[in-house]
Amino acid sequence: MILSVASGKGGTGKTLIATSLAFALSEKNKVQLLDCDVEEPNADIFIHSHITQSYPVFIPIPKVDETKCTYCGKCAEVCAYNAIAVVNKKVLIFPELCHGCGACSYLCPESAITEEGQEIGVVEKGNSGNIELIQGRLTIGQLMAPPIIREVKKHIDSRNEVIIDVSPGTSCPVVEAIKGSDFCLLVTEPTPFGLNDLSLAVEVVRELGIPCGVVINRAGVGDGKIEPYCSEQRLPILLRIPLDRKIATLYSKGVPLIEGMPEWRNAFFKLFQDIEEIVSVNQAAK
Repeated sequence: MILSVASGKGGTGKTLIATSLAFALSEKNKVQLLDCDVEEPNADIFIHSHITQSYPVFIPIPKVDETKCTYCGKCAEVCAYNAIAVVNKKVLIFPELCHGCGACSYLCPESAITEEGQEIGVVEKGNSGNIELIQGRLTIGQLMAPPIIREVKKHIDSRNEVIIDVSPGTSCPVVEAIKGSDFCLLVTEPTPFGLNDLSLAVEVVRELGIPCGVVINRAGVGDGKIEPYCSEQRLPILLRIPLDRKIATLYSKGVPLIEGMPEWRNAFFKLFQDIEEIVSVNQAAK
């Protein structure tokens, strides 16, 4: 199963849930944990893996041969990201906007555009017991997270249980990380901000056609509106984790929840079993 763990906003405890699930499942199966929060990967703070491989990720950036260019402007016209402009017989390239789609070189009528690789980050692999960690890391100053996420996801082995730690929010990197998942677990907190961002995340996941459920972290505080929303939207609440100083202390020290508080181990096994049941029902209904 490919299970993505996401949240509409940062700070909800998404990585706490993802790593706790990974540790619980690794007691019985091989687990791949993909950290696709490539702007700030932090799953390894809990996993403590030994990184054994690292390789760069490139995207193709256009390079113009102005001896061939007629300044027709076709490249600028086809670029959906405004990464090329043709002004006063000069072609301007904005690498920070380029998505490396290749449309400009493919459609240039004079074959004046070639592509050269620009490094935007790295993919790193390591192991900790029965957990294989695969994480992407976006180079500081670079903006294109989706190509790195795609490279991370190329390492998915469907024979394993796969957990994807998704970046917070609902932007392009989130969509890239979630798509193709069998289930998306949305982690939220019982506050007005938590509810607002949860509702946005639910819209994205449903648009992708992926079944989802909710984990409420820091349960027992806030304004009490999360649970009525989930009931109204027919979203199963699969786990509630209370606001607990001990949990917060473990998190601050990089200690996985089920290691610091073993009594939570069965709760995470049950969480995964419930997810498997929902996925099975959904697949049978198709």
